[in-house]
Amino acid sequence: MIQNMFPGARWCLPVLLLVAGWLAGALPAHARAEGLESLRQTGKAFSSVARKAAPSVVFIQVEERTSAGQAGMHDGWPFGDDLFRRFFGDDLPGLTRPSPRAPRQATSQGSGFVFAHRGDRAYLLTNHHVVEDAAAITVRLQDGREYPARIKGADAKSDVAVLEITARGVPALAWGDSSRLEVGEWVVALGNPFGLSHSLTAGVVSAKGRTSLGINDYEDFIQTDAAINPGNSGGPLLNLDGEVVGMNTAIFSKSGGYMGVGFAIPSHLVRNIAEQLLRSGQVVRGYIGLQVQPLSADLAEALDLRSVRGLLVNQVNPGSPAERAGIRPGDVLLGFAGQPLQDGGQYRNRAAQARPGEEVALSLWRDGRPLEVRVRVARLDEAALQGAEAARAVGLVVRALTPEEARRGRLDWGVVVTAVQAGSLAALAGLAPGTVILEVNRQPVAGPEEYAAALGNGDGQVLLRLLEQGRSRQLSLRWR
Repeated sequence: MIQNMFPGARWCLPVLLLVAGWLAGALPAHARAEGLESLRQTGKAFSSVARKAAPSVVFIQVEERTSAGQAGMHDGWPFGDDLFRRFFGDDLPGLTRPSPRAPRQATSQGSGFVFAHRGDRAYLLTNHHVVEDAAAITVRLQDGREYPARIKGADAKSDVAVLEITARGVPALAWGDSSRLEVGEWVVALGNPFGLSHSLTAGVVSAKGRTSLGINDYEDFIQTDAAINPGNSGGPLLNLDGEVVGMNTAIFSKSGGYMGVGFAIPSHLVRNIAEQLLRSGQVVRGYIGLQVQPLSADLAEALDLRSVRGLLVNQVNPGSPAERAGIRPGDVLLGFAGQPLQDGGQYRNRAAQARPGEEVALSLWRDGRPLEVRVRVARLDEAALQGAEAARAVGLVVRALTPEEARRGRLDWGVVVTAVQAGSLAALAGLAPGTVILEVNRQPVAGPEEYAAALGNGDGQVLLRLLEQGRSRQLSLRWR
C-alpha cells in the first residue's frame, strides 16, 4: 500500500559497525585505517548536511475542524446515525435522538522547509495533504520559535503547498538539480517523523522517474531507501552538499511505517510549482490534447516498429493543439522536445510543464516511417477538460433553447438534447432527443458551455433536472 505520510527511522549505525567489524578482521592494518577513515568522512558529511539544513527545516502542526461523525459518533448515536436509519428509519419509537455534538478540534503534524524570502516574510514548502484541511497552522523552528502560518498557494494535483510566515533571520535552503542525481547516490532526509523534531536519516537514490503510482495526478518521483515515516511529509530530501533535490511525500508500506521504499517529488518539479504558487497562488499547465496508451509487443509488430518503445495515440481531442498540428489516432509518440518517452506519466508531466504559447517538437512514427511535428502548447483549462470528459461519459449532445421554445414552454433557461450516444449512460437511463435539461447539479444551464462546465463540477456524478412532455423529474448518473 502506498501511503501519503501525514500528520525516518532506519539507522545507518548498525550497517556502519558491521562494515567496520569486517574491515577490522579481514584487512591489513593500513587498509583498515583507510576504511575507517572513509567511514568517518561519510559520517562527517551527514553531520555537515544536518548542521547546514536543520535551521531551515520546520515542524508543522495543523489544527483541523472535524465533526463528531468523523470519529464514529455522528449525531450522538454510538455507531453512527446512518446505521440506525438503515434499520429503523427516521422515526425510532420510544427513543429520542440525541443532539449533535459540537465539532471537535483535531491536530496532525508534518514537515516543511524555507525556500524563499521577501522582506520580513519567509516562504515554506510542504505537501498539500499536510495542510489541506487546516483551520490553523503553526510552524516551529529548530531553535523553538513558533509562528502562525497561512497558505500562500496550494496545488492538490502535485501535492505541493507554499506557506507564509512573518519572520526574519530564517535561512532558506538552496536548490539542487534533481536531474543530475544518479541511482546509488547518497541522499539525506530531514523532518519530524512521529513528531520527533529534526530527525535525519540517510540512504541512497533507489530509482528515478517513478510514475503511475496513483499517489498524485502528476508524478515523477525519486525513490529512496532513506527512512521516511509519518510526519516526514513535506520535509526536504538533500544531497551531500545540503541542497534540496526533492520533497519527501509518500512511502510504500503494509504496516503504516517505513519498509525501505520512500518517494520524493524531484526538485525540478517542485521548484517550478513553488515559484508559480509564490508568484500568483496558482499553477498554469500546458495542454496538447492527446490520449495515449502503452505499446505492447504485438502492437509494435503490427505498426512496424523495431522496438517496444513510445506511446500509441488512441485519441486526439477535438480543437486541441495536437489536432491542429495534424496528429492522428494510431500515430506512435516516440519523443517530446528531444526526450524519449517510455510511459504515459512522462508524457503527461512534460506536456503539463511546457509553457503555454511555446512550440515543442513531437517525434512520431506513422505508416512505417518517423515523422516530426511542431505543436504550439495551449493552456490547460482543468474545468473545461473535466467538463468535456464528463460530457463524453454522459453521452448527450445539447443545444440552447430557441426563443420560440423558451416562450412556448415559459422557460428562462435550459438546453435541448439533440442526440444520445448509443450505449452511453444517458441511453441506458432512457433519455431521448427532445428532452430539456433545466439544471445540472442544481445549476441552471442555458447553453452547451454552461452544461459542460456544470458537468465538470460533478466529480464523477451528476444530478439532472429534466423536462419531458411537460413533466419535470430528477435523474442521477454516475460514471466513476
